[in-house]
Amino acid sequence: QVHLVESGGGLAQAGGSLSVSCAASGRIEGNYAMGWFRQAPGKEREFVAIIDGSSGDSYYAEFVKGRFTISRDNDNNSAKNTVYLQMNSLKPEDTAVYYCAANPVLLGVGPGAYTYWGQGTQVTVSS
Repeated sequence: QVHLVESGGGLAQAGGSLSVSCAASGRIEGNYAMGWFRQAPGKEREFVAIIDGSSGDSYYAEFVKGRFTISRDNDNNSAKNTVYLQMNSLKPEDTAVYYCAANPVLLGVGPGAYTYWGQGTQVTVSS
């Protein structure tokens, strides 16, 4: 069983920065795809960024390119993996609950392609 726990987030002003992190534990390996989705009130959950654990390549939604950066630490000794999302130049429309997601392989960027989910952390950007 894989367990994902997000932390960080909070409140920022437009143009500011925030970061969120996700600690993964359990039967997770370094080649898992891990990343972030977000869901604003009344909207569907949408892809933000992902790292392919096998290749190390990262992928971003168009609306965050150049502003958000995803990174990852794999600790094979402790079987823990942590993925981070640094969010700069924040906009009010970035306000959402940010969810960490993981899957044994990278199958796509739709929410249905991910097996494991965190509980979410709120990011609020004021204008």
